[in-house]
Amino acid sequence: MERRTLLRAVALGGTSAALGGTLWRGAAYAAPAQPGSGPYGALGAADANGIRLPAGFTSRVVARSRQTVPGTSYTWHDAPDGGACYADGTGWIYVSNSEVNPGGGASAVRFSATGAVTAAYRVLSGTRTNCAGGRTPWNTWLSCEEVDRGYVYETDPWGVQAAVRRDAMGRFKHEAAAADPVRRVVYLTEDVTDGCFYRFRPTAWGDLSAGTLEVLVAGAATSGPVTWARVPDPTGATATRDQVSGAKRFNGGEGCYYADGVCWFTTKGDNRVWQYDAAAQTLELAYDDSLVTGGTAPLTGVDNVTGTGSGDLFVAEDGGNMEICVITPDDVIAPFLRIDGQSGSEITGPAFSPDGTRLYFSSQRGTSGSSSGGITYEVRGPFRT
Repeated sequence: MERRTLLRAVALGGTSAALGGTLWRGAAYAAPAQPGSGPYGALGAADANGIRLPAGFTSRVVARSRQTVPGTSYTWHDAPDGGACYADGTGWIYVSNSEVNPGGGASAVRFSATGAVTAAYRVLSGTRTNCAGGRTPWNTWLSCEEVDRGYVYETDPWGVQAAVRRDAMGRFKHEAAAADPVRRVVYLTEDVTDGCFYRFRPTAWGDLSAGTLEVLVAGAATSGPVTWARVPDPTGATATRDQVSGAKRFNGGEGCYYADGVCWFTTKGDNRVWQYDAAAQTLELAYDDSLVTGGTAPLTGVDNVTGTGSGDLFVAEDGGNMEICVITPDDVIAPFLRIDGQSGSEITGPAFSPDGTRLYFSSQRGTSGSSSGGITYEVRGPFRT
């Protein structure tokens, strides 16, 4: 991939900022953006749901914590967190974790081809603080417990098969997961201030019941080649992050997303977006707000991350300005949406419908600032697919 300097950052009010970090996105050098530009243009006034969107986009509320999901008899869970979408015939399913303890688990909403809600139901129960997770190529949802010596649970988005605890994937404070079908591994983030970045190599691809847990090993530099080493005891009797000499530390691992040979992941403690080039086995910084000059950092409180077929990354904020920001392949960083009046919350679970025209996400604590006030949204419009 070609090395490039990340220059363009567009703030909500039209203020440009320059960045001195690097991106390895494989495109030509990018000149500074014009104020107020960005792939979708400026954000408009808040709509009836309190969401500021670009022209041509609309929002709706899909579900609210402790309230019946419209069109069903199912009560939506507290503190909605990580999520993913799955094709379901001509419709689709959105799965959402519940980050509460005790209880946790995950629920799902089923949509028809027109986007109408047709069902909602539980897919995982009796777990703890299910934060983010990840979708597998064989259409299951990995739900991760963000607790000390937490587990990964493999769940069925259709709610037919019972969820299975995947002990071989390690016991630590799990955050997110991303499957790499080329190298046949699952990448895993750890949400502690001195956490690590892991990958799980299943013995048989598609079966997570057995395999090898490995940790990324590298020096203190933020870029360069890396290696992987086996974690001797995945049970975490001794913390997994403390078992391998030279394991690279990350300040609060959060979201994780794989596409086209690159695994993107975020670290909230230092507000960074990282990219691991799986083919070259190199690590680079894609975004670092400490390198912003000449303006306010456009992206703060980095958390969950997802992407589109066009190569755009969508990064949700935990706090910050309550925005989802887009990072484009030509290195523009700009707000895609902002939620007003919910400063005590965080944005979680961004995921696109299979056709790429609808974005689902939640405000974990809504206007109340409490886990019982979660709101799950859909935004529809002309996304760059």
